[in-house]
Amino acid sequence: MKQLTLPLMAGLFAAGLAPAIAQDLSIGLKSEATSMDPQFHQLSTNIQVAKNIFEALTTQDALQKVTPGLAESWEAVDDTTWRFKLRQGVKFHDGSDFTARDVIYSFCRVPLVENSPSAFTIFTGGIADMQAEDDHTLTITTTATNPLLPVELWSLAVVSATTLGAEDEVTYGPEGTCEGMGDVPQAPAFNSPEVAVGTGPYKLDSYTRGSQVVLTRFDDYWGGTPDWERVVMRPITSDGPRVAALLAGDVDMIESPPIQDIPRIEQAGFKVVDALSNRVIYLHMLQQEDAPGIGGTDGNPLLDPRVRKAISLSINRQAITDRIMGGYAQPAGELLPPPMFGTSGRPVDAYDPERAKELLAEAGYPDGFSITLGTPNDRYINDEQVAQAVAQMLAQIGIQTTVDASTASQFFSRRNALEFPIYMAGWGASSGDMSSPLKSLVATYDADTGMGPTNAGRYSNPEMDTLLVEAMSTIDDAKRDQMLQEAETMVLDDFGIIPLHYEQTVWAMKPELSYEPRVDQYTMATEVERVSE
Repeated sequence: MKQLTLPLMAGLFAAGLAPAIAQDLSIGLKSEATSMDPQFHQLSTNIQVAKNIFEALTTQDALQKVTPGLAESWEAVDDTTWRFKLRQGVKFHDGSDFTARDVIYSFCRVPLVENSPSAFTIFTGGIADMQAEDDHTLTITTTATNPLLPVELWSLAVVSATTLGAEDEVTYGPEGTCEGMGDVPQAPAFNSPEVAVGTGPYKLDSYTRGSQVVLTRFDDYWGGTPDWERVVMRPITSDGPRVAALLAGDVDMIESPPIQDIPRIEQAGFKVVDALSNRVIYLHMLQQEDAPGIGGTDGNPLLDPRVRKAISLSINRQAITDRIMGGYAQPAGELLPPPMFGTSGRPVDAYDPERAKELLAEAGYPDGFSITLGTPNDRYINDEQVAQAVAQMLAQIGIQTTVDASTASQFFSRRNALEFPIYMAGWGASSGDMSSPLKSLVATYDADTGMGPTNAGRYSNPEMDTLLVEAMSTIDDAKRDQMLQEAETMVLDDFGIIPLHYEQTVWAMKPELSYEPRVDQYTMATEVERVSE
């Protein structure tokens, strides 16, 4: 390569033209985002892409500490009233100004989003009123005391009211009764950069389903100039091709490299980082009379807690952790890893197949039965392999199990249609608080209140519901912690849901890059940095 002469190099630097450094970042994702609409689906693969484009009133760091976002400060005025001071000078990607009107519109839109697989109404259902005192001061009134409101607001993306066709004045009303909303665009419209307009550090350039999401730098971002001019996020759902893309230099970074390939990746000179996540992998069972996919018996045996306990005792969680997860997981006894808020330190259910057989016999199923286990095959770490192992363990106690594996998008649609009598999935607590899995996964399903949106097992425990609602409106942290422990214990003693393990999340990247592992498992392009030399 021909070298630059010193005078020429000096001239370049004087003109502000340093030698070219790559300004593009390419990331190989394990799963594909299903929509660019940030209010459509509470799915981490959607959220981690949307967070580059859209922002919320609050944000969270890698350890889930809540920090200011579009709101620079907030205070609790009384038990049910919060006042938020919004940042001034913030621009949307189309150049329009961010104001309180955009926040009100965004919260109003949530219950109007159609066909959501996991609705964000869980965060807006308790909001009674919102009022703009001025363009940059907002008060939020809740139906009950909610000490976690600033934490939960990080999940509610702010969209542009002007871009989406709102009227000049938007008036808040609970449960989709707002006025001035205009013709509310639905999720498919957000696949267009002209609609997916946020305040984040990157703008949507293009979204090609099954291929890639391309983001470009937003030079007027209030938080400073982003590191990368262009970011390409490519879904590479098969493990082998994803690793091959990294090794060949086709991408700069990948998430969730296969555990067995980590030594080879490190030997090739790439960097590997990992951390225990807040994501629990669990089994949920359809607990209603009419359940598909069960044979060899009349009725639904999963309604009997003895059968549910037998399923839990049949699973050797340590073997799954060691042999399938390669040590990159921890057996789970709860819905969040201790010592996160609301955990009790409950021990992991013992592996006891003999007792499991006894329980099946006591419940009236000495010869077992057959069942179908649903699972995604491209969403969680070694998800299909884990499901196959669970199926083999269930077979050993007489429950003949067929694994029905499908891509994440297909799986979630089928799960929400209650097609599986038992399914395996995962949950990461966006708040880092036990109320997150409890109100999403096991609270009694109620579309009107937004409780139990991901409870596709239709488990219901009214006593737990009452305690959970009380806990979520208790300001005293010590009391709330104890209430959440008690609520979770009710569910786990009833085997209403069965935790399997907590994932250890892994990323691999070129050595010149750095990334602080996030406990929420998100791969955030905005947080990928180049190592200083």
